[in-house]
Amino acid sequence: MEIVLALGIGTLAGCGVWLILRPRTFQVIVGLSLLSYAVNLFILSTGRLGTGRPPVLAPQGIGDPQLFADPVPQALVLTAIVISFATTALFLVVLLAARGLTGTDHVDGQEP
Repeated sequence: MEIVLALGIGTLAGCGVWLILRPRTFQVIVGLSLLSYAVNLFILSTGRLGTGRPPVLAPQGIGDPQLFADPVPQALVLTAIVISFATTALFLVVLLAARGLTGTDHVDGQEP
């Protein structure tokens, strides 16, 4: 399970960096989104991977800390998802305004 998650994080991060280096602004925005997904998965994986664990405590009462999921990375990722959605919306508005002013969607503002 860990190797699949590591390969997924690496693939998302690699594709995100490659798209950030592209000359079109829409590709840069998609690359930033992919990179933020990779970081979210990395933060989520720091809370230990496991399936079938209760979110906080077992219904029987006091539980062993090894048996429940860590809620802090989950809260951080939820906050990061909301912030990245707002940032992506802002980037799209700036993209449309820059396209209207310059007439092109290149990062440097000039067609090659």
